[in-house]
Amino acid sequence: MTSPTSPTLLVMAAGLGSRYGGLKQLDPVGPSRETLIDYSIYDAIRAGFSRVVFVIRKDIEAVFRETVGVRFSSRIAVDYVFQEIDGLPHGFAPPPGRTRPWGTAHAVLVAADAIQTPFAVINADDFYGAHSFRLLTQHLSSGSPDSAMVAFILRNTLSPFGTVSRGICELDCGGCLQAIVERTQIAPAGQHARNTDPEGHITQLTGDELVSMNLWGFTPAIFPELHEYFARFLTQHASDLTAEAFLPSFVSSLITAGRARVRVLQTPDPWFGITYREDLPRVAAGIRALIAGGHYPERLW
Repeated sequence: MTSPTSPTLLVMAAGLGSRYGGLKQLDPVGPSRETLIDYSIYDAIRAGFSRVVFVIRKDIEAVFRETVGVRFSSRIAVDYVFQEIDGLPHGFAPPPGRTRPWGTAHAVLVAADAIQTPFAVINADDFYGAHSFRLLTQHLSSGSPDSAMVAFILRNTLSPFGTVSRGICELDCGGCLQAIVERTQIAPAGQHARNTDPEGHITQLTGDELVSMNLWGFTPAIFPELHEYFARFLTQHASDLTAEAFLPSFVSSLITAGRARVRVLQTPDPWFGITYREDLPRVAAGIRALIAGGHYPERLW
């Protein structure tokens, strides 16, 4: 039975995977054909999460339920919500020709009616590590009204096969999040990194920057704020065929307005992600190394 006080895991799995080609969320990376979602939910269960809500698209519902959801229904309570192009607040409609989702802020917003407990937000195609989930469980179970973010080191989140988008974090003197700068074209440069903006200007980065990998902790009190933010976004960008409302941008707007405090939880865990198909062997090798180190069993389930 799901505890009314145990945290919920919200898994964002509706992305198109356009750079990768196909449903990367369903590709196996473990020795017994486990996906990255398997490892995240395994870590979440042993950290104390008792319910998972998947954000998916209607067109992948059948295959997702049959290949992903069915594996967890006997281990943790499972629910689904849908992120669709036309799933907008009252008074808004998608422009003709819009094909891509409205972004991670919208992905969380569509789960508003499905979540009643403190909850964590993750990407389906990222590996965050067991310690990261334990950090979030401790925060979400503490009764604190503050939000939280688990931060990773930038150089540990890059792909050698192409550029990535990252939210680079600035902290205040108390270790809370002060701002997130979303950079969308970051590439490795030796032990460092560089960012190229849309105008072609290059910013050199040390590689030590703390970044958001969309591993968040919230309470349900965030949803009215998120609804208001997304409505403002649509007022400005509803006719744009590609504009997306990013979750880090939403959080930054609350911090700037003095309406939220976000605890930054730094994790020593490695991060793996699949942005490009060429990333897959590297991620699988990383999983094998963790198994060899005794962090995971050969077969999760």
